Amino acid sequence: MFNPNRFLTIARAGVLAAGLLAATACRDRIQTGCRGDYCGTIVFASTGQPVSLLPPVTDEIIDRDIHDQIFLKLADIGAAQNTIGDVGFEKQLADAWTWRDSLTLAFHIDRRAKWHDGQSVTAQDVAFTFAAFTDKATDSPYRSSLERIASVTAQDSGTAVFKFRARYPEMFYDAVYYLRILPSHLLASVPRKDWRSAAFGRAPVGNGPYRFVKWTAGQSLELVADSTCFLGRPHIRRLIWRFTSDLPVAVTQVAAGEADAIEVLVLPSNIERAKAAPQLALYPYPGAAYTILGFNLRARGDATKPHPILGDATLRRALVLATDRQGMMTSVFGTAAKLPAAPIPQAWTALWFKDRTPPAYDTVQAKLMLDAVGWKIGGDGIRHRGPQQLSFSIAVPSTSAARRQYARLIQEQLRTVGVEVTIEEMDMAALQGGLRAGTFDSAIQTYVNDPTPNSGIAQAWAKGGGTNFGRYYNAEFEAQVNRAVAAQTPDDAAPAWHLAFDLLAQDAPAMVLNAPDNVAAVAKRVVDVRLRPDSYWAYVRTWRIPPDQLTDRDRVER
Repeated sequence: MFNPNRFLTIARAGVLAAGLLAATACRDRIQTGCRGDYCGTIVFASTGQPVSLLPPVTDEIIDRDIHDQIFLKLADIGAAQNTIGDVGFEKQLADAWTWRDSLTLAFHIDRRAKWHDGQSVTAQDVAFTFAAFTDKATDSPYRSSLERIASVTAQDSGTAVFKFRARYPEMFYDAVYYLRILPSHLLASVPRKDWRSAAFGRAPVGNGPYRFVKWTAGQSLELVADSTCFLGRPHIRRLIWRFTSDLPVAVTQVAAGEADAIEVLVLPSNIERAKAAPQLALYPYPGAAYTILGFNLRARGDATKPHPILGDATLRRALVLATDRQGMMTSVFGTAAKLPAAPIPQAWTALWFKDRTPPAYDTVQAKLMLDAVGWKIGGDGIRHRGPQQLSFSIAVPSTSAARRQYARLIQEQLRTVGVEVTIEEMDMAALQGGLRAGTFDSAIQTYVNDPTPNSGIAQAWAKGGGTNFGRYYNAEFEAQVNRAVAAQTPDDAAPAWHLAFDLLAQDAPAMVLNAPDNVAAVAKRVVDVRLRPDSYWAYVRTWRIPPDQLTDRDRVER
């Protein structure tokens, strides 16, 4: 006899069994996920977040880290960091290049190179990119580094021709190092004066080993490997930058295993915390950064007038003498940094600048110099010249504990010689905007430098240099820099560099604070790790996570 209740019970059991099978299959799929050689997720703990993902408009460190994954150059500097001639440079978008004469260099575009939307990369893209980087409307910080290139043209779709104004040792380096090639078919219609706020900078289409996925403001940014990349499929499938409020928070995330890598630990306490984390490996590598208190030599927001206080070179030299920079550096970094004799990173010192010493700490001389230019101590303990008080502000990024600590130490030390200092903390985007607009008195800035001073010094200190935010200019200084740049070897360049830095010390457009060591922390499950001083994550596409080391995060399927 037919029993409807029994039939419903069996039917329900079947549905339940099917549901259990589906749930089990789903659970198994989540547990197994990606298991091959091209799996893995690396989460970078990052202080701050990018300004823009459009390469010409920013040279912030985190922006450059991400640009290097999305956009390729014609060729890139090799691990040896040679900048003279083309020895050691690694092919990227160009599969060959030819010197047609002493001033003409032709690059041949690899026919396999594609944009992430499927279009081919062409020589027209190269010419367009050069035009964009050198256009005043774009206002690129790299524009001054490309001044010795007269033109870039497309001979045909596969050949880009560079013409130089004169012959010099680093011609090839200048042609390739700064130009991350851009898609003309997507950007030609966007007015360059609007590039800083262009939508492309929030969702770029590149040609590199990783494709843009999403950017959640204030939280994270994600890239995914381009499995069809003509240079070879990246082994790490996903890259995620997790934005944090400051460095201690970032270190905590890495030490706890919530993130996998941090490029610079900076402080001794952070290095010790990373050493104590059993899942982390530490990677020391040459430091390419230096930090300064940069003075604005022009009036706030009005470059036509000198700064009413900091426009005086004698006063600036006095401020340098009045601060115990060695003591401050030891207080902040312990032994994990050095005090350079000029605005130069450790990576440059051994090769280019061997025999310089920093100015001495001398508060007696500093006070005499301030007296000599009319700044007298008042009843409040602060110096005055007539009705004007000797007071200025220091702008500092709120995300940098080290720079905030430096600001407080400088404030305390200058108070002892009668100088009042206020501190303005702000986020990185606001700080960068203020630097470009000249609406600051002084700012603590960290420069991550190119592999050569030939471009880095001019960019930071020459007239028109993209990061010369203090508007410093000395014609003789620039003449000596040009002599050094034209020299054939570092030894030949040394006399001109020394004269240039003597002038810089006399003018004191900045107070040089430190040149830190570099120590990165990366999860031990990641192998084939290489780091580059000028571009921390340049080799990420060659890193691997062996299949037997994959974690649940590595196996997650998108």
